[in-house]
Amino acid sequence: MAKLLWAKFKESFTTVLPIIIIVLALTLTVAPMPFYSTVLFLLSAMMMILGITLFNLGVDVSLMPIGEHVGSGLVKSKNLKLIVILTFVIATFISIAEPDLHVLAGQVNGIPASIIIFAVSVGVGIALVGAFLRILFQVRLATILTFCYILAFILSGFTSKNFLSIAWESGAVTTGPIMVPFVMALGLGLASVRGDKTTEEDSFGLVAFCLIGPILTMLILGLFFEPSGGSVLAIPDLFSLGDIVRLYLANFPAFFGQVALALLPILLLFIVFQFVSLRLRKKTLLKILIGTIYTYLGLVFFLTSVNVGFMPAGYQLGGLLITNTPPWALILIGLATGYFVVAAEPAVFVLKEQVEDITDGAISGRTMGIGLSIGVAVSVGLSMFRILTETSLLFIVIPGYIIALLLALIVPPLFTAIAFDSGAVASGPLTATFLLPLAMGACETIGGNIFTDAFGIVALVALTPVLTIQGFGLVYRIKAKRAEKENIIPVAEDSIILYDKEEEFPK
Repeated sequence: MAKLLWAKFKESFTTVLPIIIIVLALTLTVAPMPFYSTVLFLLSAMMMILGITLFNLGVDVSLMPIGEHVGSGLVKSKNLKLIVILTFVIATFISIAEPDLHVLAGQVNGIPASIIIFAVSVGVGIALVGAFLRILFQVRLATILTFCYILAFILSGFTSKNFLSIAWESGAVTTGPIMVPFVMALGLGLASVRGDKTTEEDSFGLVAFCLIGPILTMLILGLFFEPSGGSVLAIPDLFSLGDIVRLYLANFPAFFGQVALALLPILLLFIVFQFVSLRLRKKTLLKILIGTIYTYLGLVFFLTSVNVGFMPAGYQLGGLLITNTPPWALILIGLATGYFVVAAEPAVFVLKEQVEDITDGAISGRTMGIGLSIGVAVSVGLSMFRILTETSLLFIVIPGYIIALLLALIVPPLFTAIAFDSGAVASGPLTATFLLPLAMGACETIGGNIFTDAFGIVALVALTPVLTIQGFGLVYRIKAKRAEKENIIPVAEDSIILYDKEEEFPK
């Protein structure tokens, strides 16, 4: 356990470190924050690292095994109706516990956070049921995704203008550190229902469904609700270390209760399965209990540090950058931040290795990493450009996904599956907790509308891996055709990408 804890700590530290360096560099040069605001940010960053470490450890020890056991229990029932109903319930409960979703919902003024969390969670539940039925009836992934995105484009024309960017944002924040590993674990069990040679290949696409499902339900919600006012973020007045301590003590109790309510449905469902069908041994149950405690404490530390220190720092920096630098500097800083943030994302390392393996070296991990970093940098830069020019998110999202869907007709199906599943890779915990507040601070300082101009940054960051991997898939196809003429045919094995673990299951 100690080795695993140390490994998770290194992952968390590597993830947060680029933001720490960037914030300190900006604070010491063009955007000086008050001393105690900087201290609050650094303390919050340290607590965030601790929170992500405990949370990721808990996911491995507790939530992943729960997902695997529940998934296998569902499969053993052989009851299609029961599987569909419980898949919906499980996916909904898991989504409710997703930390990034709570961060997003808390930043939307004028609409209760509970309504947004419920709408997104229902979307995930419906999406996972759709993914399971696709596996069962062997419907082509690209066909369903094309239909879903066309429907999203149509709904975008009717949804409230102020709600549009929030809706497209919701899919990316849902596919986070709880959802992705749990869905992949559950999906392995569900895919085995067919029990034929397509089992492993069919496990792809689960995360892709969970990305588009919430977007559709939120676009529908936007027909009835509209955000109002400005940002809910506020910069605390700090004059001493005592003020920082009091700020944390005042916020901790609320998040202890909030996280307990978020995790309770998952635990209750697992307890029901334990008594009805699983009947796991006491040693296994004790391990899951300890992992659940890690998850709980990690979520409390993460959400408290994000809300108390991390998001206010991003918001404050955004305003200072607009005030102290020319407009083009905001775009350059966005480019640099996007490049280094995704480069340090642990899940990206796994993705790079997997793509190199399945292409038999035709696409190197280094090339893949540079491509993803440049893509995300462009996404963040475009987000800052949108703030300065008030450009609609749809002008970027619609062409982007149309290109991705057209490429799906050309590239090997494996690349399409990986590409749409990997939208969750780049949009890690720092995108919603730092980059979005940074955009909001810059937007409000110049008098813009945060709902139309600042929101959408997570959606653009999630779009990048889809286009990047589809692009590499096109390159691979060209190389394969060339090699075929030379009678040297590279073979791409079907592999399952697990974003939380460095594991591969060759077909």
